Amino acid sequence: MTRFEPGDAAPDFTLTDSTGAQVSLSDYRGQRVVVYFYPAAMTPGCTTQACDFRDSLDALAAQGIAVLGISPDTPDKLAKFVERDGLTFPLLSDPDKEVLTAWGAFGEKKNYGKVVQGVIRSTVVVDAEGVVELAMYNVKATGHVARLRKALKIDD
Repeated sequence: MTRFEPGDAAPDFTLTDSTGAQVSLSDYRGQRVVVYFYPAAMTPGCTTQACDFRDSLDALAAQGIAVLGISPDTPDKLAKFVERDGLTFPLLSDPDKEVLTAWGAFGEKKNYGKVVQGVIRSTVVVDAEGVVELAMYNVKATGHVARLRKALKIDD
């Protein structure tokens, strides 16, 4: 399974967002982007993580950093998630799991002691030139955004 390291080129992708629009990583060239992968919209851990990103958007934006969330959910389910939790950044649908797989965020993982195939909660920071700056895999939803901000040296 592919796992990114700092200095790797981040492969471009184009996915559908919660509004039905097409969003590409290359749309964000020239600015840093946090691309985070999560298992399922509207589940407790994924809600915590999404709301933490929402609440940190101003601090991230002040550093020129955009946020994209990616899951296998349909655009309709993502739209409900956006509306329910007031999410103000793009959530992208990857139902075929092609981007999830290419970015090392889908594969074998342990779930309650069993090895299963699924989404590996992951975060990749891509710099303005499209190069991986930071890659974090198997992250915990709770407290992740705070740990990411610390790693990126972003204060409140």
